[in-house]
Amino acid sequence: MTTVAVALLEREGKVLICRRRNDQAHSGKWEFPGGKVEPGERPGQALVRELGEELGVLAEAFEEVCRYEYAYPGKPAICLAFFRVDRYAGSPQGAQFADMKWEACEALPAYDFLEGDARIVRELSAGLHLAATDSPASHRRSPAVC
Repeated sequence: MTTVAVALLEREGKVLICRRRNDQAHSGKWEFPGGKVEPGERPGQALVRELGEELGVLAEAFEEVCRYEYAYPGKPAICLAFFRVDRYAGSPQGAQFADMKWEACEALPAYDFLEGDARIVRELSAGLHLAATDSPASHRRSPAVC
């Protein structure tokens, strides 16, 4: 199964979201930065590589907070591994994207996100995953779901 490392990049209580260009699959949809884990790579290594390639930043402090499977219609399931990134070097530059913005988690449901991100968007807007004490223990999920 293909694993995708996804960054929940934080700044001043907001998370970075990116909109796909019109020449890309799922054009115009919003997503979080990240990409596929390559053979021989661990998800955290892929996260660091992808943030460097896509945004020109170096992730310095991050932890996996959520992991789940999603299958787009007619395609095999993928494993989405989400990482909270609360320290990084550099300023995000997104030439690969049509648009980028920092947004409050409670406002995320107003954006047209990729279908695979719908679950994490709901959870972030409910206050889960970004702060160490943001949710009761009963709502915490083990990162190793898929």
